Amino acid sequence: MDYQILISNLTNPTLLFFVLGIIATLVKSDLEIPESSSKFIALYLLFSIGFKGGQELAHSGFTNEIVYSLLFGMVLASVVPIYTFFILKRKLSISDAGAVAATYGSVSAVTFVAAASFLEAQSITFGGHMVAVMALMESPAIIIGVILMMKFDKDRTTIVSLKSVVQHSFTNGSVLMILGSLVIGLIADTKQAEGIIPFTTDIFKGFLAIFLLEMGMVTAKRFSAFIKYGWFASLFAIIIPAINGCVVAFASQYVTDEIGNRFIFAILAASASYIAVPAAMRLAAPKADPGLYLPMALGVTFPFNITIGMPLYFMVISF
Repeated sequence: MDYQILISNLTNPTLLFFVLGIIATLVKSDLEIPESSSKFIALYLLFSIGFKGGQELAHSGFTNEIVYSLLFGMVLASVVPIYTFFILKRKLSISDAGAVAATYGSVSAVTFVAAASFLEAQSITFGGHMVAVMALMESPAIIIGVILMMKFDKDRTTIVSLKSVVQHSFTNGSVLMILGSLVIGLIADTKQAEGIIPFTTDIFKGFLAIFLLEMGMVTAKRFSAFIKYGWFASLFAIIIPAINGCVVAFASQYVTDEIGNRFIFAILAASASYIAVPAAMRLAAPKADPGLYLPMALGVTFPFNITIGMPLYFMVISF
């Protein structure tokens, strides 16, 4: 591994704020980010990355590579929950296995944002269409996870229609914001859009740092509820993302030659949702334990990806 990249990533100010958030919780500090402010910053990050992606997509136009990329992303989001479900159901209940499988088949918008920041530090760009890929990868995993639970859970007492789950997955606030911003960036007048550019670029990293500070505090609080699940859940939350990220980092060369796009594919495959999927699982799998799939995604996989995972996937792509 290129240790220069690893050290550079570990000393990134945004990541250090994440560590500060963990420390603040461990020492029982009264530091906190107001919930309303946290929601605003999350919406800002989604808006900013979506709008910039739409603008870049408007300038590049639709090509065969973009179509293949969208299809590749949706295939990944469908395959990952299937194979992970059959691994998980050996140790977990059907509801928990389905919820965790959907979590790891779906994607993390905040990990995507951190990956964009990582690429910027390396002076590498990625296509605006990758924002659309990320947005489209949210829902297939949720749908597949619910279908698997319906098929294998013979004790289900609550019947939830697949239509309502699909509708909920697409109208989830984070998905709607990123897709809506992407479309607005795509159709917006170029001259009028220039007035928004300072808002989407100049202050982006500062807001990301504050958001990761809060993520650090949330991570430390969630992890204690996760310990009871033991080594299996912990190892799964590291090994499966690492395998997904490395395999896709290599396989993505058959979809695109761009290093930035391949890296984004890898991080999307390795990430786990802790916004869209938990919201959908509250409706579709009330028996699934949020104290399992939320800490796995946020307390283990997210820190792994933004510290070790990103340099690892970049190394695979660079070979």
